[in-house]
Amino acid sequence: MTGYLVRRLLGVVPVLLAATALVWVLMFLLPGDPARLMAGGQGADPEILRAIRAEWRLDEPAWVQFTRYLGRITSGDLGTSYIQGRPVSAVLRDHLLPTAVLACAAAALASFAGVALGAFAAARRGRAADFLVLTLAVLGASTPVFWLALLLMLVFAARLHWFPVLGYGTDGWLLPIVGARLPEWDHLVLPAVTLALLTMGAIARVTRASLIEAGAHEFLRAAAARGAGRGRIFLRHALRNALVPVLTVLGLNLASLLSGAVATEFVFAWPGLGKALVRAIALRDVPVVEGCVLLLTAVYVLASLAVDLLYPLVDPRMMGTSGDSV
Repeated sequence: MTGYLVRRLLGVVPVLLAATALVWVLMFLLPGDPARLMAGGQGADPEILRAIRAEWRLDEPAWVQFTRYLGRITSGDLGTSYIQGRPVSAVLRDHLLPTAVLACAAAALASFAGVALGAFAAARRGRAADFLVLTLAVLGASTPVFWLALLLMLVFAARLHWFPVLGYGTDGWLLPIVGARLPEWDHLVLPAVTLALLTMGAIARVTRASLIEAGAHEFLRAAAARGAGRGRIFLRHALRNALVPVLTVLGLNLASLLSGAVATEFVFAWPGLGKALVRAIALRDVPVVEGCVLLLTAVYVLASLAVDLLYPLVDPRMMGTSGDSV
């Protein structure tokens, strides 16, 4: 297990380097001049533009800029924001907690609701309830996240007035150590539901299929013959075996969860990494874009690793093979 963990952690490095190179090239090829944006627009004085390019070393060849940026990354320096004039690490630190809270709430909601709906559909296989769950799962997974966010906002915020329309809230609980403030729960509901629906349908379908397959195994009939109750058979045997493919789906859909967070945060004015990333792209703030992409990529890779490490906890039979499967 230790060797497997070390290999996976070392495998994060080339992934982050590839993401860094791809995003830097795409940002470099986009039309627009960061120096002109920092100078105030199209009417900037040419002397001021030359001074800004020299100060930020934007007048160097592209390969020199990229090599210098890679050198800073390897030393832990993410650079300085062109627009804010602050270290990128400070910008990311300010926006990390809102994204973490939103992603964790959405992942928990998608997992619990997806497993419950899948179990409900499996117990009523072939009936109208089964068909309804499968239909809703497909609709939820195929609906564009920005359209779904606007629809929920229109119905539950603008019409019913159950939840706030936008924002993070100002009266959330203040964390004593880090000094950051959590969102108000009513501000969290609509963004978390919007983001959870991206993966809830896939989890429900996989849970249903896994439970139906597990129901045909001999060990369930053996447990029933020993006098085990239906609840015990479901929780300790059927559901536990069905969770292995559910964890796989959750890990594979984590990329969708992170990409959906960008649109969700932008629509709901959520002060997270997604909103910061969209703003940085619009302003050609390359260091902030690179920092956001690096952080989101690292979170995705490490979360996938965590899912792999959970397999032996769900199914101890995988303990001996988890380190050799990759």
